[in-house]
Amino acid sequence: MRLLVLCALAGATMCAQPPALDFLNHNRPVLDAHNCYPYQGRWTDRIDRALKTGFPVAIEQDIAWAKGRPVVSHTDKTTSAEPTLREHFFERVRPIVEKALAENDRARWPLIILHFDFKSNEPEVLRGVWDLLGEYESWITTAPATADPRTLAPFDPKPLLVLTEDSDAQEAVFFRPLKPGAKLRLFGSAHTAAIRAESPEQRTHLIATLTPAQLLAERPSNYRRWWNSSWYAVEEGGQPKAGDWTLAAAARLQALVDHAHRLGYWIRFYTLDGFAPTEDLGWGNAYNFGSRAAVEARWKAALAAGVNLIATDQYEDLAAFMRR
Repeated sequence: MRLLVLCALAGATMCAQPPALDFLNHNRPVLDAHNCYPYQGRWTDRIDRALKTGFPVAIEQDIAWAKGRPVVSHTDKTTSAEPTLREHFFERVRPIVEKALAENDRARWPLIILHFDFKSNEPEVLRGVWDLLGEYESWITTAPATADPRTLAPFDPKPLLVLTEDSDAQEAVFFRPLKPGAKLRLFGSAHTAAIRAESPEQRTHLIATLTPAQLLAERPSNYRRWWNSSWYAVEEGGQPKAGDWTLAAAARLQALVDHAHRLGYWIRFYTLDGFAPTEDLGWGNAYNFGSRAAVEARWKAALAAGVNLIATDQYEDLAAFMRR
C-alpha cells in the first residue's frame, strides 16, 4: 500500500516497475560487518565473529591483488601475506551456503551480503574477481542482463548477494560487456552528485545540506541497485564532529532513507561506531562517535528509519542492540 501511495505521488514514470527492495531482508535493516578481514595478520577472527551474529548479515571485504589472485587487504600495497578472497571468504562460508542450498528456504535468502570495497580498480583485479564469482555462481544471487539497462530484471535468489561500489571501471568489467540474458553476478552502487567546493569545510557543509534529491537524482539501473552513503550526509562533519543526537538529524536521516526507497534503492550508511580508546580493536577514530551512548542513539535512529545496511566495527554490540 505504501508503495502504491508513493507511486501516485511520484507519477507513473518513476514507478513503471516496482523496486525490488523486499528482496533484501524484506526491506528491513541488516547488520553490516565493516572491514571484516585481518590487518597485517591481526584480528583474524573478524569474519567468524560476524557470522556468529546471525543471518542475514553483510560482510565487507576490501580487495587488492597479490600473486595473481584477489586478496583481502586494507591497502593496495600488498605483501603476498594477505589471505585470498577464495579462502578467506568463499571457502569459509561454504558449509553455510551448502546447508542453505540443501534446505532451499528461499524466503530467507540472501543470508549473506558480500560487499566489495576495491582498493585497486586495475583491470586484472576486476577480471580476477569476476572469474572467481563465476566459480561460485551457483551460490550467488544473479539477475539477467536486459537490453535497456534501466529495465530492472528480477533477482534469481541464492544464499549470497554480492554488492560493489560506484566505480565506472567496475561497471565496464562487471556489467557493460554482458549481452541480454547473461547473468549479473554483482550489483554496483549509485552515482551521487559531484560536489564542487572551495574547501573541505564547504564540501562537508554541502553534503549535509543538499536535499536528498540533489544528492541522488538518478533512478536505479539493472546494475546500480543501492546507495552507499557516508554519515556526513546526516550530520555535518560526520562522526568526529557529531554532538548530541537531535530531532533535526533524525528527520534528515529519515528523509535520506525515504528518498532512496522511493527511487528503488537500498541504502547503506557507514560506519557507526562508539567506543573509548581502550576498547579500540584496530578500528581507528574516523567513524567513532566517542561513546556507546552516542552510537546507540544513531543505531536506534537508523533502525527506526529503515536503513537497509548499518555498517559498524562493533558487530556483537549492534547485533545485541538490534535483538533488543
